[in-house]
Amino acid sequence: MSLLEISGLSLSIHAQPVLHGIDLSIAPGEIVAVTGESGSGKSMTALAVMQLLPGGARCDGAIRLDGTEILNLPESRLCALRGATVGMVFQEPMTALNPVRTIGDQVMETILIHKAMSPEAAEARAREVLDRVGLPPERFPLARYPHELSGGQRQRVVIAMAIALRPKLLIADEPTTALDVTTQAQILDLLKGLVQEFGMGLLMITHDLAVVAGMADRIAVMRHGEVVETGPTRHLLADMRHPYTRMLFQASGHRVDLPPTRTEEPLLQVENVSRDYRLPRRALFARPGYHRAVDGVSFALDRGERLGLVGESGCGKSTLTRAILGLEEVQSGQIRLDGEPVFSGHRPNMRIRRKMQVVFQDPYGSFNPRHRVERLITEPFHLLEDPPEGPERAEAIAEALEAVGLRAKDAAKYIHEFSGGQRQRIAIARALIIKPELILFDEAVSALDVSVRAQILDLMAELCRSHNLTYLFISHDLSVVRTITDRVLVMQAGRIVEQGETEQVFSDPRHPYTKSLIEAAPVLPDPEEIRRSQGHV
Repeated sequence: MSLLEISGLSLSIHAQPVLHGIDLSIAPGEIVAVTGESGSGKSMTALAVMQLLPGGARCDGAIRLDGTEILNLPESRLCALRGATVGMVFQEPMTALNPVRTIGDQVMETILIHKAMSPEAAEARAREVLDRVGLPPERFPLARYPHELSGGQRQRVVIAMAIALRPKLLIADEPTTALDVTTQAQILDLLKGLVQEFGMGLLMITHDLAVVAGMADRIAVMRHGEVVETGPTRHLLADMRHPYTRMLFQASGHRVDLPPTRTEEPLLQVENVSRDYRLPRRALFARPGYHRAVDGVSFALDRGERLGLVGESGCGKSTLTRAILGLEEVQSGQIRLDGEPVFSGHRPNMRIRRKMQVVFQDPYGSFNPRHRVERLITEPFHLLEDPPEGPERAEAIAEALEAVGLRAKDAAKYIHEFSGGQRQRIAIARALIIKPELILFDEAVSALDVSVRAQILDLMAELCRSHNLTYLFISHDLSVVRTITDRVLVMQAGRIVEQGETEQVFSDPRHPYTKSLIEAAPVLPDPEEIRRSQGHV
């Protein structure tokens, strides 16, 4: 008997169709992955199972959970199922956790709401499940708050909350999207281990086919609210019948054709840079300590070169990025752009600041939704001594939008009128509009699904041809760094532990840490090899 049986599920919100005739089943101890682009209906399918749908939603069809038909159940019965029979791990742990409550309280909450045990027993269970997800109480006391943990540790807390009552079904919605490769590998191993230990079913929502290939027993591919192809993982990847599945696979392994580097002269020079953060005092009158986030980093970036920077969360990548941009002063060392220091005394050098721009990770959160595109992309004009006005301003806006594949008339729209990929194109247009000498891409494609990511990478390659773009590309996605950079720096605990030509570092890593990063990164299987192993070739 199936643990979860979805039959002919259709969903509309305010009479707008979202899902169409979904059929899906999960057996105990089975991992089923639902994959597809953003907007395909993956998360809505998961929310339908939890019956956590927005107002105006209407479901038709059937959803049987552990033998119980849950559609049209009263809310009191649904509350009894959530947490006890089915648990959910949400995508962004920082928004899934309450910042003003301790992690112990939040893990215990589900147990106490369901009155499954006494407060004393609930506290013991909280310690047990936190230990099971790799957060032993002796190192991670129940009294800690979410902000005191890293992203991967917060995701472990969310998983602990979801399994506190050992539900029969666990739903994980993009559980590793924002995590670095080693933390991602640890979370995936943890989820696999929980399925094997408790015999629970796992419904995994993800757009990462490389993750799917290494995790799932079966795959369901969704597009426009429909399941277009489904089957056992190895069979489906060996014989992709639907054109959309083949497109997703090709986009996941997408390689761009970068033009040859036109190196002219050093542009950015980072010399023995260190950055310390003051730690809070642990006791009254105690002397404060310091944490060294960046420790003696040195490298150079030539004009026209594309440089990658990789490493785990907390290794110092973002701190180094802010220092290069002149947003944080360093304690020692020097950062120069075009031979001039980024900091003049203790103040940022504004003449240098206008020569750099940044493209942030989140194409949704990096724009003011109340302003039109023409105002959003001209924000960097405040750095110019003589910003363009009138027809020159309109021409600059049109040129920047057209350079990233949009139309000049898009300048009159608001940001909510664009898709995620289009918003990231607008972010790149904002960076290009003052023709900077250096662009920093800070996890600029990690929030995008595979097909949109492929489009943005192709756009960057084209801009390299047309603008001789020089950039520093910061990312935890090694496959993207491998295809979009000439050289790569590997950062660990504030230091550069390895650097060199990108392909050489990836094919023959010298440092143990670099080897561990590459080994932890999920890899798309070769369909030919799968067919050969199955005796089809």
